[in-house]
Amino acid sequence: MMVKKKIIIVAVFLVSFCFPYFATSQSAIDLRINEFLVQNDSNYVDDFGMHSPWVEIFNSAYNMVDVGGLYLTDDLSNPTKYSIAKGQPITQIPPRSYLVFWLDNHETRGILHSNFDLRESKLIALFDANGKTLIDSVSVLSNAIPNKTYGRLEDAGNEWGYLSKSSPKSNNNTTPKKRASDVFGEMDPSGIGMAIIAMFVVFSALALLFVFFKNMSRALEFKWKPKVRTIEVNKDGHELSSKSKKGKEEMTGEVNAAIAMALYLYRSELHDYENTVLTINKVSRTYSPWSSKIYGLRQNPR
Repeated sequence: MMVKKKIIIVAVFLVSFCFPYFATSQSAIDLRINEFLVQNDSNYVDDFGMHSPWVEIFNSAYNMVDVGGLYLTDDLSNPTKYSIAKGQPITQIPPRSYLVFWLDNHETRGILHSNFDLRESKLIALFDANGKTLIDSVSVLSNAIPNKTYGRLEDAGNEWGYLSKSSPKSNNNTTPKKRASDVFGEMDPSGIGMAIIAMFVVFSALALLFVFFKNMSRALEFKWKPKVRTIEVNKDGHELSSKSKKGKEEMTGEVNAAIAMALYLYRSELHDYENTVLTINKVSRTYSPWSSKIYGLRQNPR
């Protein structure tokens, strides 16, 4: 038994220790090339104030993904052309978020600047850390429209096209989306439907609470019914039959009086503790001249 307990303790420790790691585990296959701009004349500027070609990487997963150690390239025969620096906080992409790389052939400007120029490239590819697994790639149009970004019409979607608005580090679909409240408002402009639904929800909740508490009170109710033996006798006093039935036994007034007296004596502590010893409580009386006999005597006449 002791060995089993030790094994269970070790297993619980390993699970509690490793669970945070597995819960935050990442997968590079969730990354997508989401948007890019080739001819940047008056569009998005980098941290040096320069208009350079850029590409947006989108993390389609619901956990953090670090792109450090992955590779960007414009040549499939050279998949490890640009290695993204490892151990940098800036390379960690939050869930459903974005990261922009500048494909300007100026890698000395920072880790987000590549060693190849997108204006001279025919494709963009993202490779895994092993340098062999292709994660995503997209062809670059030779006749790219200046300052017009090309990307997925929906984030991580399959359909590509020129976007109406440049959207680095944001959702590619910039068209206004109706909220659920707006749709419901169009369906029920007067608000009658909302009022009916609200009343239905409130009364349904009250009915459920009533049923719940009623059943709980029945489940918690405790009824004590002692067994009372009933004896039937004839005219001569002989027992004919006896049977037992459940009923509530009532206590007589003498029993109640005895219990009440015992409780009173216990609380007032007037009972005796030793045998043959009486307990007498002396009651102090305050002196009053009105109760003195001296004042009630008449003086003898002279």
